[in-house]
Amino acid sequence: MRLVVYAGSERIPTPIFNEKVLAGLGTRIEQTGRLAEDAREKALDTLKRFKLLVGHMKVRRTHVMATAAIRDAADGADFVREIDRIGFECEVLGAEDEAQLAGMGVLSGIPHADGLAGDLGGGSLELVEVGDGAVRGGVSLPLGVLRAEAGSSGEKAARKALKAALKTSGLREHGRGRSFYMVGGSWRALARIDMLTRDYPLPVTHEYSLAPKRIAELRRNATSPDAALAKIIAPARLATAPVAAMLLELLVEEIEPAELVVSTFGIREGLLYSKLKPAVRRLDPLLEEARESGGGEHRFGQHGDLLDEWIGDLFEDAPEMQRLRLAACLLADVAWQASPTFRADRGIEMALHGNWVAVSPTERVIIAQALSSSFGRDRLSDGRLLELCHEDDVLRAHEWGLAMRLGQRLSGGVSSVLKRTALRPTNGAIELNVRRGEEALVGEAVERRLVRLSEALGREPTVVSA
Repeated sequence: MRLVVYAGSERIPTPIFNEKVLAGLGTRIEQTGRLAEDAREKALDTLKRFKLLVGHMKVRRTHVMATAAIRDAADGADFVREIDRIGFECEVLGAEDEAQLAGMGVLSGIPHADGLAGDLGGGSLELVEVGDGAVRGGVSLPLGVLRAEAGSSGEKAARKALKAALKTSGLREHGRGRSFYMVGGSWRALARIDMLTRDYPLPVTHEYSLAPKRIAELRRNATSPDAALAKIIAPARLATAPVAAMLLELLVEEIEPAELVVSTFGIREGLLYSKLKPAVRRLDPLLEEARESGGGEHRFGQHGDLLDEWIGDLFEDAPEMQRLRLAACLLADVAWQASPTFRADRGIEMALHGNWVAVSPTERVIIAQALSSSFGRDRLSDGRLLELCHEDDVLRAHEWGLAMRLGQRLSGGVSSVLKRTALRPTNGAIELNVRRGEEALVGEAVERRLVRLSEALGREPTVVSA
């Protein structure tokens, strides 16, 4: 059971409240065919709390969705009527609808997703093909972590069900050699186990990538978890980790994907995404969220797009790097409220741990390096982060940061100054152009930053007024 309240940008709304209750509605449903009575009461009490909360929060629109446990239980319709009496209008998703929304959630957070998405819940496992901005097909299997069993008989039954579903749907062929996107809290918990055992330097699971060959080891770790895991993973998630790992290993054996990628977006985000106009869907969620986050904290109004344009002539970047440079520029003024000695830390924290999507761990580090350099710190303090990136990309991000630092000092954070000046590469030099009569804008601090940038790019600094 989960209540998530969103606000902000239409393309990428921000969760402003998120509460999860593990009710266990799917427990023993395979044996009894009915919802567990204790879980049923816990779920209804939770919904009563949620109803009061959304009223006090003045939430404008509420969507209530029920999935496999309610869909499959003999008393599911009775349970929905009780939800209606609480004051919620509950939609019970069909199996294919659930799979489709899970796939749309993956596309919302990973627009370039290409392969199969698998959403593992308590009562079911949904599989759907994603690619070219669309979802295709979709099946639902009764293989949730509360319904499947990790023992030999349970594994045999799960393998049989999975083989049959993949053969009938044709999804095995569509998934082979492509990415497999892992959706759901149980699989995110597996990712955190893997991150801990690898001493991974980032805590963010979205777009965390696992090599399929690691799954056997991961399954062993999930069966006999390290005591340290209890500090970062809820006990209920740890309890279901062996089943989640078994199902993932079976999928890897059957589908043979090229890589496993975690998606923190699922059916909730898929529902929101499905209601957007096509033009809004095509907006870049990373850049939209960076504008939303940065816009409220800039001193004199947002000028990230202009800053990116101002420094852009210096760099011949590929489109994917241009995008990261723009994201860094949109966030370039977010740390001004912090103490000067902590501004770099604030910028780095935003890049590495911000609630971004459509950005890989490698890309987070590149943005962090640019922001770090823009605040006067040339290298990230955790050397493990740099191991996630190619050295040339880290160097380029550092150069962006130096250019951003020059632009922010020259302009004082004001867009009008950037509009009246220019920064260009010319004949082995970096040329800073200012208007005649405004030469005083180039003070000592500006000159130092221009020299520093020029040295990094192997050019001579030049100031021209006209």
